[in-house]
Amino acid sequence: MPTNATPKPGSELISPKDHTLIMIDFQSQMSFATKSIDAVLLRNNAALVAHAAAGFGVSTILTTVAEKTFSGPMFDEITAAFPGQPLLDRTSMNTWEDAAVIKQVNAIGKKRLVLCGLWTSVCIVGPALSALDQGFEVYAIADACGDVSDEAHERAMQRMIQAGVRPMTSLQYLLELQRDWARGDTYDMTTGFAKKFGGAYGLGVIYAKTMFSAHEG
Repeated sequence: MPTNATPKPGSELISPKDHTLIMIDFQSQMSFATKSIDAVLLRNNAALVAHAAAGFGVSTILTTVAEKTFSGPMFDEITAAFPGQPLLDRTSMNTWEDAAVIKQVNAIGKKRLVLCGLWTSVCIVGPALSALDQGFEVYAIADACGDVSDEAHERAMQRMIQAGVRPMTSLQYLLELQRDWARGDTYDMTTGFAKKFGGAYGLGVIYAKTMFSAHEG
């Protein structure tokens, strides 16, 4: 029986223009109690996501909770990727209950959302389940989230997945935005982010380019 495969990406793969990234509560006070992921790795993964989104022109919302009175500033690694972009500060633990954030979501007008932030069980579960309930398609970047324990993070991820949220990782996010090494206009940017924030994979890119002048694609 003949097949009818075609060289086209699946509809569940993300692209730079089809979603809004919401980065939530990457703040000092929230990170102090985060135990499910090392703080250095968390900051690195958040930086990778932020710079990937900024570099590919992804619609992005940055939001904090009680920035001036309790939780402190958003990580520099994130704000550096979006110089001059205002942070939407909230009182609500659930980002989806903040009118200013929802006004921005509606102004952007995309029904696919990608979420990451602190903590997974509160600040990510809340908007993820709320957005699903209102007909949005939701992704969560698991290794750019963290919680007070491994158990808290894993149960939160499971709860969201059971409800229909699609999990991914920070490096996956970057590479899914690029998706084809023949896209020369973003090739150097993507490999540059990988070298700076991509951990062992980035070291491999540095080695290959330095030793062999290697080039993907």
